[in-house]
Amino acid sequence: MNTLRLYRKSMAMLIRSHMQYPASFLMQTLAQLVMEGGEMLAVILLVNRFDHLNQWMPGDLYFFFGVMSVSFYITECFGRGVTGAFPYMVRSGQLDTVMLRPRGVLTQVLCADADPRRIACIAVGTVSLVIGSRMSGIVWTAPKVLMLLESICCAFWLILGLFMIEAILCVYSVKSVELANALTYGGRSACQYPIDTYPRPLRVLFTVVAPFALVMHVPASHILGKPLFGWPEWTGFVTPLAGLALFGVMYTLFRMAMRHYRSTGS
Repeated sequence: MNTLRLYRKSMAMLIRSHMQYPASFLMQTLAQLVMEGGEMLAVILLVNRFDHLNQWMPGDLYFFFGVMSVSFYITECFGRGVTGAFPYMVRSGQLDTVMLRPRGVLTQVLCADADPRRIACIAVGTVSLVIGSRMSGIVWTAPKVLMLLESICCAFWLILGLFMIEAILCVYSVKSVELANALTYGGRSACQYPIDTYPRPLRVLFTVVAPFALVMHVPASHILGKPLFGWPEWTGFVTPLAGLALFGVMYTLFRMAMRHYRSTGS
């Protein structure tokens, strides 16, 4: 069984297991809907208070928020093994069992957990994308659709790579290192707004260190017809690849960290 097929079967089983208790699943999904709805409410209050934010009109802000929400919660839904389960595996000693199996550690970790409740957050992000698209008057063409899909796909790998920072540090420290959350959850909160609205240190942080701006904001700005930094249109297809590059670096560091893994003996 190849890795992709194994992952699909694991996700299907995990989602079916969540559905065994439909009332619980529904209530938790509604809670997620309220939570993400609150995040979107902050954007609504902002656009009601101000006519524009730098060059960005209200519809543009909805669009940026939608791109971030859809990308981030797709990662949390299907990459839950890395984003939530791995630190517990290290602490409890379950990672010892994983390492004995004839599959890669990262593959097994990704197959270990899923969070379909995030579908509610993805739905909120999709609604925000549609509202932003209509308010900004985006004329959709094939290149723009391709640019958006590439941006969301590469953002998945970017965010998964950032969550792997916590997993790598966890191998050495055993405990979960909350410092990594500054780049993941902090990046999500900050980068749901255009990067050029922030001071220079934050622009550098989220362009060079955690390149949310390259992966999401540059292509989104081209789709909106307001290119960031005056960059040409082709950059909207190239800069999202920074997400794949960051994931490649983190995957290499993860493999190096696993060579230094010492069981907790639990």
